[in-house]
Parts: sequence; C-alpha cells; structure tokens
Amino acid sequence: MNFRMIGKINAFLLLIESAFMIPALIFALYDRDLAVVRAFLLSMGIIVAVAVVLYLLCRNAKKGFYAREGFVCVGLGWILISLFGSFPFWLSGQIPNFVNAIFETVSGFTTTGASIVNGVESLARAVNYWRCFTHWLGGMGVLVFLLAIAPIGGDSEGFTLHLLRAESPGPSVGKLVPRMRRTAGILYIIYVLLTFVNFLFLLCGGMPAFDSLCTAFATAGTGGFGIKNDSLASYSPYIQNVCTVFMLLFGVNFSCYYLILLRQVKNVFKDEEFRLYWGIVVAATLLITWNLRGAATALGYTSFGETLRHAAFQVSSIITTTGFATTDFDLWPTFSKTILLCLMALGACAGSTGGGFKCARLLILIKALARNIRQLLHPNSVKVIHINGRKMDERTISNTNAYLAAYVAVIVVSFLVVSLDHVSVLTSFTSVLACMNNVGPGLDAVGPTCNYAGLSALSKIVLIIDMLAGRLEIFPIMILFSGRTWKRY
Repeated sequence: MNFRMIGKINAFLLLIESAFMIPALIFALYDRDLAVVRAFLLSMGIIVAVAVVLYLLCRNAKKGFYAREGFVCVGLGWILISLFGSFPFWLSGQIPNFVNAIFETVSGFTTTGASIVNGVESLARAVNYWRCFTHWLGGMGVLVFLLAIAPIGGDSEGFTLHLLRAESPGPSVGKLVPRMRRTAGILYIIYVLLTFVNFLFLLCGGMPAFDSLCTAFATAGTGGFGIKNDSLASYSPYIQNVCTVFMLLFGVNFSCYYLILLRQVKNVFKDEEFRLYWGIVVAATLLITWNLRGAATALGYTSFGETLRHAAFQVSSIITTTGFATTDFDLWPTFSKTILLCLMALGACAGSTGGGFKCARLLILIKALARNIRQLLHPNSVKVIHINGRKMDERTISNTNAYLAAYVAVIVVSFLVVSLDHVSVLTSFTSVLACMNNVGPGLDAVGPTCNYAGLSALSKIVLIIDMLAGRLEIFPIMILFSGRTWKRY
C-alpha cells in the first residue's frame, strides 16, 4: 500500500477544500457576522495546518499507485473533507451538535440534500452558501476536480484511471479522450458551463442573484439543499420549470454532451441508456399526472397545467436524486408515491451528477435476465449482450450483479438499525432509501415538509455511512473498512 501517495493526495484535497471556503468567508465579512467569520477562519486554519503536516510527511511519495490505493484514497478523502467541511457549521454555532454538523456536510458533499436544519432561512448567508456549494463540488467529484487542475500523479495514466474509476458513478468508466487527465478537465468544463447557463436562466426569471447562485449549485450537483424553508415552492412557475429542465440535463451522462460538441448528435439519440432515461421520465410524469387528476382540487392544483408542472418537477427531482420540492408529494395518492419510490431507487444515468442505482445498470440487468431466460429455453445457445452496438464485457455484468447484492444488503441492514428508533416502517425504509440513493426527502416523518432532525444519533451515523456508500457506489467504502485491504502482499 502506497500510504505516502494517499497522504499526499489527501493533503491536496484538504487545501482545495480550504480554498473553496474563501467565498463563504467573503459573504460573512460583507454581512459583518463575526461569529461566522471566526468559524470560517478557524476552520480554514485547521484544515491548512493538517494539510501542510500531511504533505510534509508524504512529500517523497513514490509513484506506484494501483486499484487498491485508488479505492482507499477516494474513500478516505471523502471522509476527511466531510469531517473538516463540517467545522464551519459547528464552530459558528449554526449547527451546534457535531453529529448533526457532519450529517449536514456529508449530505451536502454526497449531493443527498437530507437536512437536519429546521429553519434554513435563519442560517447565515455564508453558511447557506457553503451548504449549497458542497453540492456543486461533490456533484462531479472532488478528486475529479483535483485531477483536472493538478497533475499530482505525473504522467501516469494508471494513477488517474484508478482515482477516476473509484469516484465516478456508473458500472464502467471510459475515456472521452486518450488521456484521463484531459477527460477530467473536459468533464469539469462542461459542468461549469452548464451551471453558468442555469444561473443565467434563473436570473432572467427574477430570482435574486444569491438565490440563483445557491440554486444553480444545488441543481448542478443534483443535491437539493434549498435556502427557503419550502424548498422551491414559493418561487414562480418559470423558476420551477427552469429547475425541472436543468435537473434532467444534469441527470444525463456527460459523455453525451461531449458527443454533441463533436457534432455527433445522432450517436446521442442512439444511446440506449439515454433513451431509457427519457422514456422513464416521460412515462412516470404522464402516469402521475393521470393519477392526480381526481385529487388535484384537494391538493390545491387549479388546472391541468399546474398538475403537470408539479408532476414533471417531482419526477425530475426524484429520478435525478436532486430532492427539491414544489409541493408536499407525501399527500399524493399511493400509486404516485410508489412511482416516486421506484424512481428513488433507480436514479439517473451513469456518468451524471445524479445518484441511485443508475439506468445503465438497469439496462444491463434487463439484458442479462433476457439472456438467461433464452439460455434456459435453449441450453446450447450462446448469447452475447450488446449495448449501443458494443459487446458488453462479462466482468462488467458480474460487477453489476455484485453491486446489486451489496446495494440490497446495505439497505436491509440499515433499515433494521434505523427501525430501532421506533419510527414508522415507511419513515425507516424511505429514510434509508433516500440517503442510500442520495435523494434527500423520503416519506412520512422524513417527507418533503419534514427533515431528519428527529432521528437518533445512531440512525444519523448509519445514514451518513449510507450517503457516502451511495455516492461512492459502495465498493470504496467497503474496501476501506475491509481487513484484507490493509494486508501486505
């Protein structure tokens, strides 16, 4: 195990985190909020001190870096940035309970959006900015950003590949261009441009600049932290429609945007995951709109257009695992809530900022199931799975099955532990499902008009682990805590 290289990378990660606190510090200085200013200054000082010590201890690191180091580095890095990123919340007194502060920070970085804050409008502007910015930084991945700006691994492609594979969502990670570092750079350029365009559209709708900035960060990262107590319900239909569109756009595999830049639009529409994603969105929106037709009046929806708008917004919010809300969907009919639960588990496309199981994995499982049925009927037949015209590697199929098994196991165990809180079954199950899939709001006591503050410290710690496991797709966290990882070979 190359401990020094792992330490060196995490030193850079902590320095990046401290640098990104500077805008929040500026907001605190402008608002003359001395308690928050002191909290950010002290937090940045602690982070920089730890990073410098770590770098000095590990500055002579060798370049040997393999898959094991990649998984450990990513898992450890996310735990460190979440731990130190919680300091401004805790030291400022805005979130005085340390477990709650870590919960809020992990929820931010993992783009979950599950909150323990009862009144977000009472938080300082600097604190609200930092909450929403953690979404943006975690959406594409902190290590992806590091790879894009700092070639700390030298010219080693294996170095960047192992880190990118460990942090990027989806069953497989490919290169947009021959060099992985350039791939990371292209991903972040597309990410920044889409975020900026989203910000401009929100400004054009009359949303205040600060609100537009925080909402754009939360939408881009598909995180869902709002700066209003009612999420986005009090904003205009135009703002809600803009967020609907951009949530869906950020749920698309970013390689599709690269193909569009190369003017290969036909290849985008031929992509099977792309078509499955949009097909599910359209079908779910129409089914929920149809199901709400009888309850629309009771819910306060005055027209078919308003019903369709709320249905489309919540479908896009849930399938992309953003977690914004414009209405209390916990009051919707059972059929509509069941569809939302299915979307929570499914999630968006691989290679997007969305969480969940991913449409790509669902596509693989469907094709693998169809192949197995054919082989039962025709035992001597040989069937190869193809996706987008390319042969699917059997190792990827095996990894998808393993991921499904681990995914179900983590949810079951977490559900059992959270149920010790004596909350309802629906609360326990949806809180685990929402955190594991980085969605945010669940149903019942953790629904869109509630939060996670009422859960015990044990449940919050379990859900923190679930959020990290869901964002990093389980294996980096499992490998980090596996005894075999630390054995010398």
